[in-house]
Amino acid sequence: MRARLILPGLLAAAALTLVGCGTEETASPSDATARTGSPSGSAQAGPGTAAVPQALRFTGTTVDGKPFDAATLAGRPTVLWFWAPWCPTCKAQGPETAKVAEQFEGQAHVIGVAGLDTPQAMKDFVGDTGVGTFPNLADEAGDIWKKFEITQQSVYVILDKDGRTVFTGSLPAGKGLAGKVGPLVG
Repeated sequence: MRARLILPGLLAAAALTLVGCGTEETASPSDATARTGSPSGSAQAGPGTAAVPQALRFTGTTVDGKPFDAATLAGRPTVLWFWAPWCPTCKAQGPETAKVAEQFEGQAHVIGVAGLDTPQAMKDFVGDTGVGTFPNLADEAGDIWKKFEITQQSVYVILDKDGRTVFTGSLPAGKGLAGKVGPLVG
């Protein structure tokens, strides 16, 4: 009889103890790195900068081999253009995407995210299409593609200044991209 009264009390105490598990305070440094791309788990890009939304918590390497931290994009609208070097649709989008990057320079970011091929093919694509005026990431492993649930090339993901997705889809030859970015910078 006594065991029946003690057991429910022990179970309730154990449940209350477990409620706090998995919080940010108890997460390991490696867990914070996986969520934020930085060991501290910080949601700040740096002193005096905008908070880094979850969408911009990733790092990568440009096709030129330079490190890239998406946290630097926080506070401005961002276009992520997912492309593959062998894709004719992507090649057709290149000139308009470069034009939009130039048009909104200093107001919005345009970042290419290459995948589905080798680093050399990605580098050749950037040179051949004239899209080297903005950063293009070599996402060989597809980590950024997975983060944004991209399953095919020639897709744009447009984020507002707060990192919320406002558009995901293809734009033939990039037409209409400026019209989607324009209202976000105003």
